[in-house]
Amino acid sequence: MAAVARATVLLVEDEPAQRELLAYNLEAEGYDVVTATNGEEALAMVAERAPDLVVLDWMMPHVSGLEVCRRLKARAATRDLPVLMLSARSEETDMVRGLETGADDYVSKPYSLGEVMARIRALLRRTRPAVVGQVLEWGDIRLDPETHRVTRAETLLALAPTEYRLLATFLERPGRVWSREQLLDRVWGRDIYVDTRTVDVHVGRLRKVLGRSGGADPIRTVRGAGYALG
Repeated sequence: MAAVARATVLLVEDEPAQRELLAYNLEAEGYDVVTATNGEEALAMVAERAPDLVVLDWMMPHVSGLEVCRRLKARAATRDLPVLMLSARSEETDMVRGLETGADDYVSKPYSLGEVMARIRALLRRTRPAVVGQVLEWGDIRLDPETHRVTRAETLLALAPTEYRLLATFLERPGRVWSREQLLDRVWGRDIYVDTRTVDVHVGRLRKVLGRSGGADPIRTVRGAGYALG
């Protein structure tokens, strides 16, 4: 059974050496990494395809990291996007300012790479819990990403890799309506072209497996929008 789709981290850092070091370590931790060298580029990338988390340097030319964070948190579509702010400004007042702007966490430079990775894992527990090994449960459905075991009403279910990742996506955000395009990005990956109708086929297969235990269909079709769990 395939693993849960990897989390995507947008790294925004204008200093090349810092950007390369962080990107290398993030990839070594198993994240998909996309990079931006300035605030304007970062905002454009988020608007095109939102990542799972943003690592954002404060001090950048033109549009500062602080302003990028403010704009992200002001928009409904990106309000819940976790932002980890990195800054050479280590005064308490600066940290408070960063957090009040909406940053979810703040690390002062020079930083420990181990600390940055730990902060990222902590933030992802909120939005991508399966990625960090957290058991996902909703009603009588349980998915354990460490063992790749899925059960419903204590009955073990055999899911194909795509259906497994699809279920994990639904379980991470119960109630959220996912469009077909969003599910394609999360389950199949950003660089793979798949027709949106493929999503309907795999949702149908997932429903069939979940229904074998005799329970009601937990996946809701939202006409014109997509699918949601519950």
